Amino acid sequence: MTATSAPARRRHEAPADKPARRRSPATWVRGGGLSNLIFMLPVIVIFGVFSWFPIVRALLMSVQETNLVDTRFVGLDNFRYVLADPLLWTAVRNTAYFAFLALLFGYPIPLVAAVLMSEVRRYKGLYSALAYLPVVVPPVVAVLLWKFFYDAGPHGVFNTILGWVGLGPYPWLQDATTAMPSLVLAATWAGAGGTIIIYLAALTSVPPELYDAAEVDGAGVWRKVWHVTMPQLRGVLFITLILQIIGTAQVFLEPYLFTGGGPANSTITILLLIYNYAFANSLGGNYGAATALSLMLALALAAFSALYFRLTRSWSTS
Repeated sequence: MTATSAPARRRHEAPADKPARRRSPATWVRGGGLSNLIFMLPVIVIFGVFSWFPIVRALLMSVQETNLVDTRFVGLDNFRYVLADPLLWTAVRNTAYFAFLALLFGYPIPLVAAVLMSEVRRYKGLYSALAYLPVVVPPVVAVLLWKFFYDAGPHGVFNTILGWVGLGPYPWLQDATTAMPSLVLAATWAGAGGTIIIYLAALTSVPPELYDAAEVDGAGVWRKVWHVTMPQLRGVLFITLILQIIGTAQVFLEPYLFTGGGPANSTITILLLIYNYAFANSLGGNYGAATALSLMLALALAAFSALYFRLTRSWSTS
């Protein structure tokens, strides 16, 4: 056996890794780094002023007693105050009740409406516009409209309709039992249109060959929905579900404008309690407690979202 020559051995040997060259500031500028930074600067400033700075300010205020003029460090006293407030647990129960009713009624309605509208052959654009119309109605106008519907007198719109079949009149917003379902009905009407449009857009991505194959197999409308539409929309359904849960956990507009948290605190929610902490007292609110409760809500929603995405990671793709 002949020995391999030194040049041959060098050819077969892997070349040694060259040490990485450090990029100097001049190289970074010539590579376009400065121009990229200039283009990014407006976005950084906007996010810093309107997003990151308020978050940092809220973290500081949560451990302070402040009226935005005089400030005193109090540590965790604001969190202890919030946790000891009996209204907190009432607000948590009411918020959970609102979220449950909104998911029970408000989550399937947009899906059913989108599926039915996708089956319509004519005037589909008109139906989409009508479904989205409540979203563009100003909230104050919508509240005034629904308050007229919810008039507790015998001549209220809903009571008049129910009176035709011998029911009512009902107190609606004036009764602790019916106040929260009434708010859920109004909130579902106001927000369902946006979700319907999302579902309609997602339905256009479903391959029509799947529906053709289902028809060949003799599947009816509901079997096509269950075995074709639902699996194809699984990812969108999971996203809209978590968005609705987060949105209902932050409900504020309906309780504030309809009932102010009443009657007997039956519709006070977490965000309405935060508002009351900060602004209910005209002489200066408890901003420290308000920001403390805001952080607690944000951490709870972040933990829930992380757990939700971890549990549904395989479901949304398999």
